[in-house]
Amino acid sequence: MNEHDYIIEERDSVVIRFAGDSGDGMQLTGTQFTNTSAVFGNDISTMPDFPAEIRAPIGTLAGVSGFQVNFSNRDILTPGDAAQILVAMNPAALKASLSDVETNGTIIINTDAFSQANLRKAGYEADPRHDGSLKNYQVLEVPLTSLNREALRDIEGLSNKEKDRSQNFFALGMAFWMFDRPLEVTIDWINQKFAKNPPVREGNIRSLETGYHFGDTSRIFQHRYRIRPATLPPGTYRKVTGNTALAMGFVTAAQKMGKPLFYGTYPITPASDILHALAPLRNFDVRTFQAEDEIAAMGSIIGAAFGGALAVTGTSGPGIALKSEGMNLAVALELPMVIVNVQRGGPSTGLPTKVEQSDLLQAMFGRNGESPMAILAPYSPSDCFDIAIEACRLAVRTMSPVVVLSDGFLANSSEPWMIPNADDIPPIEYAHPPAVISNGENGHEPFLSYKRDPETMARPWAIPGTAGLEHRIGGLSKAPVTGNVSYNPLHHEQMVRDRAEKIARLAEIIPEQDVFGPQSGELLLVSWGGTYGAVRSAVVQAQSRGLSVAHAHLRYLNPFPRNLRDILSRYRQVVVAELNGGQLSFLLRGRYALNVQSYTKVHGRPFTIGEIVARIEKALG
Repeated sequence: MNEHDYIIEERDSVVIRFAGDSGDGMQLTGTQFTNTSAVFGNDISTMPDFPAEIRAPIGTLAGVSGFQVNFSNRDILTPGDAAQILVAMNPAALKASLSDVETNGTIIINTDAFSQANLRKAGYEADPRHDGSLKNYQVLEVPLTSLNREALRDIEGLSNKEKDRSQNFFALGMAFWMFDRPLEVTIDWINQKFAKNPPVREGNIRSLETGYHFGDTSRIFQHRYRIRPATLPPGTYRKVTGNTALAMGFVTAAQKMGKPLFYGTYPITPASDILHALAPLRNFDVRTFQAEDEIAAMGSIIGAAFGGALAVTGTSGPGIALKSEGMNLAVALELPMVIVNVQRGGPSTGLPTKVEQSDLLQAMFGRNGESPMAILAPYSPSDCFDIAIEACRLAVRTMSPVVVLSDGFLANSSEPWMIPNADDIPPIEYAHPPAVISNGENGHEPFLSYKRDPETMARPWAIPGTAGLEHRIGGLSKAPVTGNVSYNPLHHEQMVRDRAEKIARLAEIIPEQDVFGPQSGELLLVSWGGTYGAVRSAVVQAQSRGLSVAHAHLRYLNPFPRNLRDILSRYRQVVVAELNGGQLSFLLRGRYALNVQSYTKVHGRPFTIGEIVARIEKALG
């Protein structure tokens, strides 16, 4: 097809969604499209969407796997509200994803998969291509499976099943043609990935190239889209997900302490990728331990912290429920460690692959007794790196566990991250008491294991086996200063108040809360965690229309920033947007006795920008 036979449309951004059966390679397809767009220089934001079942029945709605990519020539904060382009590999993918496609969007359908059997599996009574249900979309029908088989028919050593596994690369090639993307990045990846399997390597490359040339030579496609590179601050960038950024942050924190990193965990969705990212990094003095259960994982990091390592564990809400007794013990022992909760939908097993922010109250109060912990929450995949380092810094300062509340959206979505200069990251200060040498007949004074630093209220971090620092610690109630077992009621009260005070004093050193927009007025939107992108984008959109609305996004949830009460009191309406039943708004009302409204969503999916804009308009009449 000559260039004048189709329209080249310049756009600032495009949202494309790949959807198919969980065995169709949609996560790989989306990842490769994302990598190529990142190398091209676009800003990107992604949202993988995969089923919780290990292997749902083929062709059913329960087995649909999707991957949405928003790529742009400007700064973007979300994967987009709705896709302009949907690539649907089968009827179930079409049915599950149609509500995510904007009106008049383009839908590319693999017609070979639209058999009567597959239509029935997807719950269609009639073929949606012919019953008018797709009349509001531009539908492009491609016999993708048969075209791909024909392209690979002369490659020896590939069965039809193996050929069909590569049809995702055919679809990717078409997408690369539509959006003027180069093939080289994916071809290089295929050559490395399948270097030891030449037939598969050749088949995947040929599928990719055939899909690209099909787009170029077929009369089906009347549009190509051009999204120019984004103007980003100069630097070296890489793509990160929230989980990989957390892993890199913890390694960096350990290096900045000059300590080994011990990561003890039990596999659980959506936190397992932190372990996968850390396991190969033994050359950075990283020790990973996959425990037999969540309780053992928590016990392992208590032991590692007692031994003087930087100790971290990662899990999700069900794992926190099991770890809670060990976390409580760590509060009483007063040892530094970080507990990551990558939140997912609940209660119970709930929605393992879907997002929710419903563990905030669990992190605040989900242990017996007075058991305060510092709580931090990253706002983007790349911010997970900074939050990991900050959590380690606060854990060592307070000699206490710190909770990081990430979530499934941040964990799996990705964005460009400018790699920082390691020299610009300050060291994490700590001190171990030195050995005490006996002075002969008089011996030496006993080590006071709970004598507190007057500034931070932290107790000493004594390394076991250090001469003269022999001491006992345990979960029983303690006497101040000595740490000896004590049932004196005044001793108990003082220790409870001291442990709370050292967490409260963090408000003196954490940053003050900032506000985006007018510093007082009619409406303030408050958010935390992965809701940042949708809320900030909606506020920007509303402000561009002249609406008086401001945004405060909280990264520190316990303690709250010291100026937060003053900020909240300066607006006539305060609305908290969060993916739960109203947990942060509950805390703010209880802490500050202010009229704080809730805007909540518990669909297992992030907020859209449009939903937040509608709530702003409602609040402002």
